[in-house]
Amino acid sequence: MAEKRRPELLAPAGDLEKLKIAVEYGADAVYFGGELFSLRAGAGNLSVPEIREGTEYAHQRGRKVYMTINIFAHNEDMEQLENYLKEIAPIPIDGFIVSDPGVIWQIWQVMPQAEIHLSTQANTTNYASAAFWHSMGVKRIVTARELSFEEIRGIRDHTPEDMEIESFVHGAMCISYSGRCLLSNFMTHRDANRGACSHPCRWKYALVEEQRPGEYIPVEEDDRGTYFFNSKDLCMIAHIPELVEAGIDSFKIEGRMKSIFYVAVTVGAYRKAIDAYLQDPEGWQYEPKWMEELCKVSHRDFTTGFYFDKPGESEQNYGTSNYIKEYAFLGLVKDYDGDTGLATVEQRNKMVIGDRVEVFGPGADFFEQELTEMLDENGQPIESAPHAQQIVKIRMEKPVDAFFMLRKKA
Repeated sequence: MAEKRRPELLAPAGDLEKLKIAVEYGADAVYFGGELFSLRAGAGNLSVPEIREGTEYAHQRGRKVYMTINIFAHNEDMEQLENYLKEIAPIPIDGFIVSDPGVIWQIWQVMPQAEIHLSTQANTTNYASAAFWHSMGVKRIVTARELSFEEIRGIRDHTPEDMEIESFVHGAMCISYSGRCLLSNFMTHRDANRGACSHPCRWKYALVEEQRPGEYIPVEEDDRGTYFFNSKDLCMIAHIPELVEAGIDSFKIEGRMKSIFYVAVTVGAYRKAIDAYLQDPEGWQYEPKWMEELCKVSHRDFTTGFYFDKPGESEQNYGTSNYIKEYAFLGLVKDYDGDTGLATVEQRNKMVIGDRVEVFGPGADFFEQELTEMLDENGQPIESAPHAQQIVKIRMEKPVDAFFMLRKKA
């Protein structure tokens, strides 16, 4: 096996604000989609000026940016794709995440030196496929999600050392093979392979027999129905050493459509776990507080996916597709005045004097305090902040900084 390298923590950036949050909370790199040709059309995505600003923001802080152009393109897409690539070509994007060979070819026609990362959508499940793509000039392989540690180690052992491996370590799992799904297209005419998935795998289903139309039979004896396509969420924070030992270079967090709260908490937790490993690989120990943090954002029950074995019945949630939501995200700190102890906060959920809140920030453990003083933009005392994105000043018991966040038990 090649010598172990420092793992990259790769975070989702569904829009420019999330990109900045990911960088501030410790991501080594971020991945985002543009307004065209990304498989997350429902995410905010970045305009060309925002791609330019986000790339500069990350590079100034020593981080990398990767752009997803991972649709399966049709003939009708190719001319528009070429024009779009010419528009973004001057921006120093560090890599492009692509699944379609035609799109790879088109990128290289416009940007011959572009670094290509092969998307998980390309279903790379063996070392021969990985070696083939590397011989074609692909720098990094994003493995299929259906691989075990043993299979990933096999790919690492049989491919050149300069070929990088990226694998998902956290987030939602698609029920279809590496996300290549036709269910959305069939049921809603929204093509998952062109960025418009309607997520029918999360819907409630019942059984209907052909000769008995209109008679809906629960798959289980339960009046709620069953969610038999509904996977639990992936979480590998307890297995950092195994991820490194498998030869994975980049640890990828799913979630370009998730909130800035999700990005901050997940990136922050994995940053601490990875840094603890880098400081003492032999003595690394899993800290339950990392998982406690991850459970403070909306999530489903967790699974280790395919890493240790093929998922069975326990990896599905047949009862509900609802998220577990134990905490509410209250606000984002925009500024802090050390002389007055007042933080300028952009409200994201209603806050009321007397609320018991947790305050956390990049690289910092959270602390608890009561909301004892809030002022409106005119400096007048207020009892509550009920309006979306309302700007308020809040007295803090400890110093904070921009990008800190407030949350409370839901």
